[in-house]
Amino acid sequence: MHNLLVYMRVVDCVNARGHPNIRATHKTTLEFTKDKHLSRRGDCIVAVAADKGAADLSEEFKKLATKDGTKISIIIEVGPLRAEIHGYGSSSLSFTHPTDMVIRKSRYTCGRTIAIMADTAAADLPREMVKLLQDGGRKVRITLVAER
Repeated sequence: MHNLLVYMRVVDCVNARGHPNIRATHKTTLEFTKDKHLSRRGDCIVAVAADKGAADLSEEFKKLATKDGTKISIIIEVGPLRAEIHGYGSSSLSFTHPTDMVIRKSRYTCGRTIAIMADTAAADLPREMVKLLQDGGRKVRITLVAER
């Protein structure tokens, strides 16, 4: 009998855009949404008009992300700037929300949660990036990587 080490990596991409009301001041969460409009109260939202919500992510990504200990990387690219967030998957993730995707510093999960125990929330993003995200016409590329 041989031990076989299997490395799995799944990538999913999301396209979104900026919005003038992006504040990115929330200290524990970061969110992307399919909604096209944003009020000033949505202080965790960093991109709108996303082409996917949590429920729309690939089955392969969701399957790997729902294993405890899976590493989840979220790469946000806007203009020349890039931010990389690291968190974890969980067997508690359900990926049921049709419009939103939330990354959390805590272990809390709901249908919107796509990663927990993250090292970055909206307030931690570089302010130079937030300024670009406040441009409503600015394209935002989000790359989600699940690996274990």
